[in-house]
Amino acid sequence: MASEEASLRALESLMTEFFHSCTTNERKREIEELLNNFAQQTGAWRHCLFFLSNTQNEYVMMYSLTVFENLVNKMWIGVASQDKMEIRSCLPKLLLAQHKSVPYFIRNKLCKVIVDIGRQDWPMFYHDFFTNTLQLIQSPALASLGLVMLKTTSEELACPREDLCVARKEELRKLLLEQVPTVLGLLTGILETYWDKHSVIASTPPPSPTSGESVELLGSLFQGSQYSKLLCQPMAALDNESQQLCCLVLECLAHLFSWIPLSTSITPTLLASIFHFARFGCDLRTKAKTGSFISSNSSSSNGQLNPGTLPPTSNGGGRQPGEYNKGDRARLGVLAMTCVNELVSKNCVPMDFEEYLLRMFQQTFFLLQKLTRENNAHTVKSRLQELDESYLEKFTDFLRLFVSVHLRRIESSPQFPIVEFLALLFKYTFNQPTHEGYFACLDIWSVFLDFLTTKIKSRLADRESVLNRYKDALVLLLREVLNRIQFRYNQAQLEELDDETLDDDQQTEWQRYLRQSLEVVAKVMELLPSHAFSTLFPVLQENLDVYLGLQQFIVTTGTSRRLNITAENDCRRLHCSLRDLSSLLQAVGRLAEYFIGEVFAARFSDALAVVERLVEVTCYGSQTSLYDLETAVPSVLKPDLIDVHAQALAALQAYSHWLAQFYSEVHSQNQSQFITLITSAVDASSPLITAKVPEKLLLSSCHLMVSITSTVRPVFLVSLPAVQNIFNLITTENRTRRLPQEAHMLVCRALSIMLLLPWPNLPESEQQWQTRSSNHASLLAALTREYRILRGTMNITPRQPGLDDMKSVIQQTLPILRDVVDSISGESTKSRQICYQSLQESVQVSLSLFPVFIQHPDVTDEMLAFFLTLFQALRVQMGVAFTGQIIHTFLSMFTREQLAASILQEGSAGCRVVQKFLKILQVVVQEPGQAFKPFLPSILSLCMEQVYPVVAERSSPDVKAELFELLYQILHQNWRYFFKTSVLTSVQRGAAEDAMENEAQFTAAMQAFGQSFLQPDIHIFKQNLSYLESLNSKHKLYHRKLFRTSMLFHFINVLLQVLLHKGHDLLQDEITLAIYNMASVDFDAFYSAFMPEFLNGCQGVDSSQRAVLARNFKLERDLPSFTQSVQRLVNDLRYYRLCNSSLPTGTIKL
Repeated sequence: MASEEASLRALESLMTEFFHSCTTNERKREIEELLNNFAQQTGAWRHCLFFLSNTQNEYVMMYSLTVFENLVNKMWIGVASQDKMEIRSCLPKLLLAQHKSVPYFIRNKLCKVIVDIGRQDWPMFYHDFFTNTLQLIQSPALASLGLVMLKTTSEELACPREDLCVARKEELRKLLLEQVPTVLGLLTGILETYWDKHSVIASTPPPSPTSGESVELLGSLFQGSQYSKLLCQPMAALDNESQQLCCLVLECLAHLFSWIPLSTSITPTLLASIFHFARFGCDLRTKAKTGSFISSNSSSSNGQLNPGTLPPTSNGGGRQPGEYNKGDRARLGVLAMTCVNELVSKNCVPMDFEEYLLRMFQQTFFLLQKLTRENNAHTVKSRLQELDESYLEKFTDFLRLFVSVHLRRIESSPQFPIVEFLALLFKYTFNQPTHEGYFACLDIWSVFLDFLTTKIKSRLADRESVLNRYKDALVLLLREVLNRIQFRYNQAQLEELDDETLDDDQQTEWQRYLRQSLEVVAKVMELLPSHAFSTLFPVLQENLDVYLGLQQFIVTTGTSRRLNITAENDCRRLHCSLRDLSSLLQAVGRLAEYFIGEVFAARFSDALAVVERLVEVTCYGSQTSLYDLETAVPSVLKPDLIDVHAQALAALQAYSHWLAQFYSEVHSQNQSQFITLITSAVDASSPLITAKVPEKLLLSSCHLMVSITSTVRPVFLVSLPAVQNIFNLITTENRTRRLPQEAHMLVCRALSIMLLLPWPNLPESEQQWQTRSSNHASLLAALTREYRILRGTMNITPRQPGLDDMKSVIQQTLPILRDVVDSISGESTKSRQICYQSLQESVQVSLSLFPVFIQHPDVTDEMLAFFLTLFQALRVQMGVAFTGQIIHTFLSMFTREQLAASILQEGSAGCRVVQKFLKILQVVVQEPGQAFKPFLPSILSLCMEQVYPVVAERSSPDVKAELFELLYQILHQNWRYFFKTSVLTSVQRGAAEDAMENEAQFTAAMQAFGQSFLQPDIHIFKQNLSYLESLNSKHKLYHRKLFRTSMLFHFINVLLQVLLHKGHDLLQDEITLAIYNMASVDFDAFYSAFMPEFLNGCQGVDSSQRAVLARNFKLERDLPSFTQSVQRLVNDLRYYRLCNSSLPTGTIKL
């Protein structure tokens, strides 16, 4: 005993030293080693039992419990049965003796150790494990301890971790499910008892203004519902201890509901009890009578309570007997809603549970009514503001789950008043106290609108009746969402939104707010087009009038122009109006898609009104150059004016598809209206295409030009003076007038496609290809003037004068040429032909410069990007001979040393060069026909002998991804290069006659794939697994004789090992499917040869365990059963290894 006492003191001082701030890391490591060695000793648990009973030191308690936890979870199989009995008896006694005196985390850890023993031994060796827990719950003094045990049991036994075999996991779940009705009955009893016991006190309140609420509250909603009366009972006045206990019950229920199936064990009484507690989150009643209690979330500044009457509290410990902590009561509500949400999140609802579900929704909407009820003391918003944030989040989660999972079930029920529900949801949405809460509610409306749209599409016959039912709700929603994005109605909230910091989606908080709002507007537009338009357009007109009226306030003095609006109030009003106009222009642009296609004619006049107005605004903005004005508040008004102008151009761009349809519908009739629109739009854009204009405006006008030239394609565009001006600006050599790179690229694209794309509605003979071709040639000649002068450069030295200038010419010209080619890659042969003719000289210059700059990866990166685009878009136009010359040049330039040096600098320009080179080869090997087949051997040798050895043992993810894609394309597109026989003949003659060529290269490629499965990069693993599966589905890879006889089992083995080592757990399903596809080539061989061999090779298991594993792997041939067997094999093999590795040495197993 004395020695144990001494050990305890030593351990206490070690623990205190370990956690002391002055202890060095080296000393900590020594102590850790000492403690680990002590824990490994046989019988260490006895010492720990003594320590637990005799120490007050929390560190020592935690250490001792960790020793027990390790013993139970890792070494239990090797513990003598007598010792197990002793531990099973001692630990629960210890828990009963000390649960009140030890800190809660020690108590919880001790509970977990006892539950872990139950997980191993219940019911066979520890038959009273669960009964003990139930007895604790039923004993008033120990109920909270029993509930902690129950919750821990649910967590550890219902969804156990890896360290159990599948049979035991299934047994535990079955045992627990048998106990569920009893457990739920007990928990219901506790909730009911506490509610009833504490309700009695408060059930006869003095007459008050709120006592007549119950009838008014329910209104027409759920009349006659038996639960409405229950829910109108006064709130229970729980004391602190009762609250804690009810919280524990609700925590248990929440976890139980996460895994038990919906069934009649979840009784109406239990649901009603949960909803009683859900009210704690939303009740704001205050009872200020002497000796009475202050309700959960009552605000002391409510006018009903004098703040001075609140007694002081110290850490919550000095409460008056009847007084409540606001947070504790809210927590009850949060936990109750968590239970409700666990139930509502289940999509699989048995028939006999549907009625319960309806009942639950009725009860929750009773709460929703309480939340959105107005009275003299509270507006809805102030009521929601005073509620606990977590409670509101849970409630919003509930509404989202209801609408997304169950609305389709409930909507048609006569007992469910859907329209009244939407009215409540509306009030709840537009009184949210936070932006996040409002976003979450907008998401719910989006889901509802999608549901409605789908419903209408599936029931076109009664479209009108469905719409009429919801029309009022949709109209209100649209109006309110539009009001919410306008400063005119909502300035205080909108000013709070951040419009500078970008989030992960590259948008600011304000942009996200606007985008989500406009998505709802667009969805309403789809359902009620004419109404939505007639709501939005007048609001737009109103703000436009303010903007168009600014002209009269412009004062010109000498060279400067000023906006003569200076009064602070006027400036503020103008700022709000301009911000709103900007938002409404975005809204009008977002709705463009609802005016085209089948509805073009029906909604023509509305769309025309919009487009004419947009053209008018953009012309006005460009003519008056509002972006150039001096203003009273330049930091605010100038960005506003620029933004409105840019948004007007963007909105007009959104109608380019409508303009294209207009052009095709009226091309033979009266065109003057169309010509006027296009001419004005171009006139509005062209003055902005200059380096002096703010970039935001410049880019908007460039994008509009690109849309007009690519989508609308009017035949008369090229002859417009404004277009001629842009042409001259781009083609004349003037460095000072050069546009920023992005704008320059967009303008070049617009001019190029204007000349290259076929005009709609005209026959080939009227396309004027000849003229357009020569114009395009002169455009590109002007754009590449400086670039083509570099042609004669034969070699360069690092210090050569003018080297940087040469580089900058290359780096400015090639992106533009690449963009020009890219923009016509999917177009007709004629367009691509003309494009290549204009480019021909520049392509040859690029090829001649490539060897010269091979040591400058930043330049070769740009060149290869250009060649890659050429190969993707114009390889037919370039012709076989020239393409061959390019590939030959590349293959000869990229020596092994060159490749290795580039690849080793991960993320560098050199690395990107190799990636692009591999991408070019991917395009080449995919080309049908025989033209490029002669390059296959050298491409394969480059892959397998030059690139692969460098990347094989390194991560190099980017180069690897491209290399394996190239290998896949070589195999897929050139299968006959390896296997001469077609699939059909091999099926007819039997697979034995696979005629194989280039076998060594095929084997090397397969080995590379196999090797990649042994490496940690999950992206490469996933990509390559899908490539193998694809080759199997397209070319029967796994059935080929060579693969079947010498590779199949190796691949299955590697994939099983990956599952065993949990290397890529995210890909479990894909890996299992691949194993199945490989095994199904020859199931007999898989079961008779592979499985025994695989199990014999498994380390860490004995022969009897191997026999069990083999017996449990059912000889099934369907995918679901096979998948189950693989999962069971992997789980049990891991479990056996875990058990065996933790047995004490010398253990004899029978």
